[in-house]
Amino acid sequence: MNQNDNFNLSLEEINNTVSIPSRKKGFFSNLMAFSGPGALVAVGYMDPGNWITSIQGGSVYGYLLLSVILLSSLIAMLLQAMCAKLGIVKGMDLAQATKAMVGPKMAKVLWVTTELAIMATEIAEVIGSAVALNLLFDIPLLMGVLITIADVFLLLVLMRFGFRKIEAFVFILILTIFTIFAYEVALAQPDLAATLNGFMPKTSIFTEHVAGQDSALVIALGIVGATVMPHNLYLHSSIVQTRKYDRNDPVDLKHALKFATIDSNIQLGFSFIINCLLLLLGASLFFGNDPEQLGKFTQLYDALKNPEIVGPIASGTLASLFAVALLASGQNATITGTLTGQIVMEGFINLRVPMWVRRIVTRLIAVLPVIICIMVWGDRGDVVESLLIYSQVFLCVALPISMIPLIKITSSKKEMGEYVNSKIVTILGVISTVVLVILNMQLIYETLATLF
Repeated sequence: MNQNDNFNLSLEEINNTVSIPSRKKGFFSNLMAFSGPGALVAVGYMDPGNWITSIQGGSVYGYLLLSVILLSSLIAMLLQAMCAKLGIVKGMDLAQATKAMVGPKMAKVLWVTTELAIMATEIAEVIGSAVALNLLFDIPLLMGVLITIADVFLLLVLMRFGFRKIEAFVFILILTIFTIFAYEVALAQPDLAATLNGFMPKTSIFTEHVAGQDSALVIALGIVGATVMPHNLYLHSSIVQTRKYDRNDPVDLKHALKFATIDSNIQLGFSFIINCLLLLLGASLFFGNDPEQLGKFTQLYDALKNPEIVGPIASGTLASLFAVALLASGQNATITGTLTGQIVMEGFINLRVPMWVRRIVTRLIAVLPVIICIMVWGDRGDVVESLLIYSQVFLCVALPISMIPLIKITSSKKEMGEYVNSKIVTILGVISTVVLVILNMQLIYETLATLF
């Protein structure tokens, strides 16, 4: 076994449980067998926390920031490929590998910080789902938040049917989000030439500034800084180990690594397209309107029904589809947040608790600040969505804790042997890490500046 004997298997109940065909079965048979973990990872790149930034970028600066989404996606593909390599080659998830590197005392500190980041992700999911329920069924926000407690059992039910069913469920939700936004963007008829031109990086990203609004650079910081979520790195390094490849056969390891990377890139390609669709929606429907009236989910929902803003395509159906996509995004985050919570708890402090206990405790902690917010400031969507923005600060703090060990371990010849990162990959990884950490620190400053 290539995993250190001091560690248990990552997510032991699903580790090495998904059958794969013989290598001789052909490319597509193997690709289908290895497809799935990438979908769970892609969820983090299209969660409710990313939506407002992408749509705002399009509504204020048109197609200018498409190149920023492209750059963010390429960085994500690079980092997630490293996670797949770590999980498959070392037989350890990132939490386990980090603990082995820093020792048990420091691991406890890192665990606390990572748990805060996971709870911040849970808060975003709770808010997104509650707002979607309010928009679709006119359910008060407080009641919607309480309803989200019930979905703690969603993953527990799916786990009884096997991990492949979880992967399929998540992919269906991603496909739902993609279909809805593709349909809405098709109706909006964005400028094709401007769209293609938007993927070319421009110096005006650093200089454009609409009076009374965030500059193009600040929004670009938000897009890049909010793209790579720390929990995704832990998640991916674990769930790639669900496949039944031979852990002691170098040929099998290379085979598994190849298809895990392809799966990751395909699914992240989906999230890239969805984020582009969000920006195109903002650029084609809302560009030229007052961005202050489009900064919240509720405002976007209302705008899609208003002919004065989006033109003749405005309809209740268009708005309802937007809310359905928001609800699907929130449910996806429920699944990945639970799995990641278990990974970091077991990996950093070797604590195993029943999944239903873990799920309920995490969700109750996540809904508490949302409930307090509603009780103090009232049943108002704008206040609740502001909490979503502030919760992202914890994700920024946790990012270096996950990225730095990932780069260090996968770039170590001693740790990875023949699978060590090439020099160019290491350089790109270091540059990406430095850039993302700086951008996230800037995001923290911008967020706190709004409070004081």
